Amino acid sequence: MTAPLLRDVTLRDGLQLTGKVLPVEQKIDVVRRLLAAGVPALEIGSMARPDLVAPMANSLELIAALTPDELAKCWVWVATPRHVEKAAAAGARNFQYCFSVSDAHNKANIGRDTETSVAAMPEAIRLAHEAGGEIQLCLATAFTCPFDGPVDPGRVLAIANDPRTDGAADIVLADTLGQAHPGQVSALVTAVRETTPPRRIVFHGHDTWGMGVANTLAAVAAGATMVDGALGGLGGCPFAPGASGNTASEDILFATRPDWFTPVSLADLVGLTEELLAELGEPNRSRALEGARSEADAFEWVVR
Repeated sequence: MTAPLLRDVTLRDGLQLTGKVLPVEQKIDVVRRLLAAGVPALEIGSMARPDLVAPMANSLELIAALTPDELAKCWVWVATPRHVEKAAAAGARNFQYCFSVSDAHNKANIGRDTETSVAAMPEAIRLAHEAGGEIQLCLATAFTCPFDGPVDPGRVLAIANDPRTDGAADIVLADTLGQAHPGQVSALVTAVRETTPPRRIVFHGHDTWGMGVANTLAAVAAGATMVDGALGGLGGCPFAPGASGNTASEDILFATRPDWFTPVSLADLVGLTEELLAELGEPNRSRALEGARSEADAFEWVVR
């Protein structure tokens, strides 16, 4: 199995529930240390209203502070065409246009029903392409909704096949609540790959029920080539009761072993994670980080 491309989402999904706004300078440092360690893609911020998601308040400042080469590896969460416009003006070129498959969660998260979000997507695509960038179709609650329960896979496929979503380079399938199991993930990724327009498939998992790594591996085996994770398992959705942290980037990397991932890069990530968790007052949820700090000195991945 070819290792997937990891996108670290610490600075967006990872920070959402922390309630703390990291200074722009510290966010810049996190971006540059992640890239220096070899992480190939990052999600660095959101255009969500700062009064609702305070940790995202300085996302535009962060975008403006990064170089074009850095921004080429960075993604920004958007939910409306106006969000694309604002992020593009600051320098962003990669946009994750996100809405929920379930109406109830989309109303809680974005303030509109799913159809309204789909209807606005052609304009978001146009603006992203005018800026010389790419846009993803990101489907939150692709498996379960905190308000309505299980989500019909047919609804996911209908959105993916809707001509108004044409022009998206990728499709992101998000297990927002971390309630999916590997069989479900494999089935949905396979269905998207076989019955919807050709796009890169991205899997965004949470580890609420301990299935984060297993679901990620199932997604990759079924055809996903990019996967999301956050340092130390940080994260969760403020508008999804029961959602806990993202699958830990360290755990995904230890399981998938991309060519660039070495004991040295793991040590760099462990150091960054520990600093960040201490600053935020958040617990570590990464088993690989725990293993890296074990006393099994004969194992090359142990960080001394």
